[in-house]
Amino acid sequence: MANISTRFFGLELRSPIIAASSSMTGHAEQVLKLAEAGAGAIVLKSIFEEEIYHELQEELSLRDNLHSDPEYLDYFDYVIKEDNIRKYLKLITDVKSRTTVPVVASVNCVSSSDWVLFARKIEEAGADALELNMYLYPKTSSTAENDEQFYFDTINRVLQVVKIPVSIKISHYFTNLPDVVQKLSQTGIAGITIFNRFYSPDIDIHSQTVVLTEVLSSPHDYILPLRWTGILSGITSCDLAATTGIHTTETALKFLLAGAAAVQVASVLYKEGPSAITRMNKGISDWMDEKGYENLSDFNGSLSQTTSSTQAWERVQFMKYFGEKTF
Repeated sequence: MANISTRFFGLELRSPIIAASSSMTGHAEQVLKLAEAGAGAIVLKSIFEEEIYHELQEELSLRDNLHSDPEYLDYFDYVIKEDNIRKYLKLITDVKSRTTVPVVASVNCVSSSDWVLFARKIEEAGADALELNMYLYPKTSSTAENDEQFYFDTINRVLQVVKIPVSIKISHYFTNLPDVVQKLSQTGIAGITIFNRFYSPDIDIHSQTVVLTEVLSSPHDYILPLRWTGILSGITSCDLAATTGIHTTETALKFLLAGAAAVQVASVLYKEGPSAITRMNKGISDWMDEKGYENLSDFNGSLSQTTSSTQAWERVQFMKYFGEKTF
């Protein structure tokens, strides 16, 4: 039987299929089901700075007469943050006491200061690793240099206060993605996951309103992260994982062939439940047996740009297919 173990988050994992941060990983009982299904690791639901800030604003809206008291505002901000982190630390300890599958805490960073304070507490609670779920949406009020520096500043501050492995999840919004990812990989982090899935607005032409698009990924959404996996996997100094649109064994295998050490899945768990992990693990093992591979390392990255020297990863035009088409 094929050995599908791999390494990501600086940890040895029994499977390359990781349960990504989502509401599916926000409750201990659900996390245990994912572990029993064969997940290589569990990334707990991210604790979001924006959610804490929103909660603070809601509470303060009920206390208008105290808005002008700076000391009260500071105190109330502290209380809400402490309550949120306390609940999160309890989730970590509850899960860690009941499973040996690696448990990864996830923090969604908008600013880099507060989360540094929480990182040590997360480590003390027993998390095996920490994922910094990082993104800055491009805007005219900032510069590419300032946005990029945010990533490096946050990473450096967190690495100074924890000893557990730290990985990051990033978006593709960079002026020069390969250069930035290569430099990020040299900071001492244990891994990089590409890419964050953003909230995307749409327009309803009937009501003439801005509406929410489908929250879950579709099986076709894997193309963008697959392309960049093939390009980036050979140039990073740390392990690479991918996420978004990974619903089938075939898609997971594509990422492994392109050079990802692991894949993170979420939408397929909403659609199928924990059994999706079991199905994908078996599919990978069966495919490896069919091809005569004993370990993931026997084929991992064999079709990346660096290994295969193919130019297909970088081609951006359709000349080969549409150059001579007439209608």
